[in-house]
Amino acid sequence: MTSKRLFFILLSLVGLIIIGMIGGAYEINSLLSSQSNKLIGLKAQSQALDQEQISLVKAKSDIKKYSGLEQITQTVVPQDKDQAEAVREIVNLAGANSISLGSITFPASTLGGTSILSGAGASTSPAVSSPAVNSNSPATKLSQLISVKNIPGVYELTITVQSDSNSTVPYNEFISFLSGLEHNRRTSQVSSITLTPDLKIPGNLSFNLTLEDYIKP
Repeated sequence: MTSKRLFFILLSLVGLIIIGMIGGAYEINSLLSSQSNKLIGLKAQSQALDQEQISLVKAKSDIKKYSGLEQITQTVVPQDKDQAEAVREIVNLAGANSISLGSITFPASTLGGTSILSGAGASTSPAVSSPAVNSNSPATKLSQLISVKNIPGVYELTITVQSDSNSTVPYNEFISFLSGLEHNRRTSQVSSITLTPDLKIPGNLSFNLTLEDYIKP
């Protein structure tokens, strides 16, 4: 074997070794990259689980913190549309301010005919228009009600209150009556007011009010 041939053989061996080293380095790098991606994925899952655990602890804390909120809501917002009770409260407020009412009207319903309720316990008994249906039926509980926008489960019942056409009201007594309605949990919002001055008695007026009775069945 000549020295030249030996040189080429050794050169080929060195080339094979270099190629092998490059291939090995590539395989090792691929393996390390794969393991690194797996580690990153596991760390992300661990962080997500930690965040879920924190959220769960906070949710449990909020449930405990606001456990009485539903009871407070039920106390503030009536759970029924007891029209007779609403009439009694309106008539009692009117009587306390020496105001005579002409009528208290509720929205029309397709569930049945109409009946007349009496506002007992006050100095005046206005005509009250309300459907005569079974108040215990599920359909009746939601009839005449309008869902309140952006407040799920809460409904409103419109009530129209008109003063006695034969008896005008002093302005200060009307303001007192209005304040009583706005502080009543059933009629806490007065959505519209129409006033008609008495031309014969300065300072007196007749009125027509639209009230919103909020209900959470």
